[in-house]
Amino acid sequence: MTETAQRPSIDVAEVQRRAVVVLSTGSVFSGIAVAGSVAAGSLIAASVADSEAAAGLAQTAGVLGAAVLALPLARISLGRGRRAALATGYGIGAAGAVVVVLSAVQRSLPLVLVGCFFVGVASASTYQARYAATDLATEEHRARSLSWVVWAGTAGAVLGPNLLNVSGNLGLRLGLPELAGPYVVAAGCLVLTTAVLLFFLRPDPYLVSIAQRASRGEASHRPRLRDGITHLRGRPRAILGIGTIAIGHVVMVMVMVMTPVHMAHVDVTLQLIGLVISVHVAGMYALSPVVGWSVDRFGRIRVVVAGIVILAAACVVSGLAPGDNVPMLGVGLFLLGLGWSCTLIAGSTMVTDEVMAVERPAVQGLSDLVMNAAGAFGGALAGVVVILSSYGWLCAVALVPVAGLAVAVATPACRVHSNTRSI
Repeated sequence: MTETAQRPSIDVAEVQRRAVVVLSTGSVFSGIAVAGSVAAGSLIAASVADSEAAAGLAQTAGVLGAAVLALPLARISLGRGRRAALATGYGIGAAGAVVVVLSAVQRSLPLVLVGCFFVGVASASTYQARYAATDLATEEHRARSLSWVVWAGTAGAVLGPNLLNVSGNLGLRLGLPELAGPYVVAAGCLVLTTAVLLFFLRPDPYLVSIAQRASRGEASHRPRLRDGITHLRGRPRAILGIGTIAIGHVVMVMVMVMTPVHMAHVDVTLQLIGLVISVHVAGMYALSPVVGWSVDRFGRIRVVVAGIVILAAACVVSGLAPGDNVPMLGVGLFLLGLGWSCTLIAGSTMVTDEVMAVERPAVQGLSDLVMNAAGAFGGALAGVVVILSSYGWLCAVALVPVAGLAVAVATPACRVHSNTRSI
């Protein structure tokens, strides 16, 4: 018997409110873990391998982990609910953080990449948590519900990079390499996130939505990759939504992952590197409620266009910034994060709008797979571009997918809603 079947009367609005609060709380702790370890992972890999290209490989491994586990976590959601799926992802991420700590001690690049791969699974849970916030949301407030969970990561995601010095000192006190410290903190935060979801995400919002659909005689299906592709046929706006998410993510990953290395070239301190990354993360999350409100108020396409303009500006500002120009890099990285927020929230809402409720798990899982696969490619490409040319040229290369998205948005077919709602 499911947990929803044990409750003859459920206040759906209250379940939705509680789910958003619990998911948002988990996002705070996971934000500390993931954002605090991004810069450290790149620097550990570069140090162990004595090659800047390895910095991109570390980020690629993390994004690849999120991509590979996107559909399995979606399948867990369908069978056992969001709580089981999200907790599984965060638990795997905690184990990955422990592996990175061991890799720093052993100075083993393969072990670093394995650990980063599993830490990336925590990111997959974070991304799917945004969709969990829409399981019971009304159509008129869908983007705002999603954006609140994204926004909740602000506190943790901004705090995480700024704890590089503190967590580094913790690592030293534990007899570990300095850069292993952020992963000690990450492991603890991800264990805490897992506990929050397991104990407090009750009743499970997805299981409640399943019960609602069953009461209306609607069927549910396992979220398989081929199902997701089938559901997308004849829905150009849903495809545009997935493309928007993927392009925003690949541009963000390409520029962000190499910024710490660009700054380290000129001996910028860990504290200042952490400051720039925290400003970037603030751009990603801090204004997400405003972005969500704008998506609901002004339309999905308009916010996508705004994201395109902001991402282009970010690439130009960052590409022109010397490695020791912290204010200029801070502005560029903030804009990079804000552009990512626009594309993520508007694109995710478009994906959810364009498919029926019974179809969403498969399509959402496919969306996350594409997004993270694109990010993995971008992380690998970033290291190669910097090795062959420079950080400035990397930012120029990142403008190419932005231009491609602008062309796609201008396509008339992508402005036609397949259901009943206007842009």
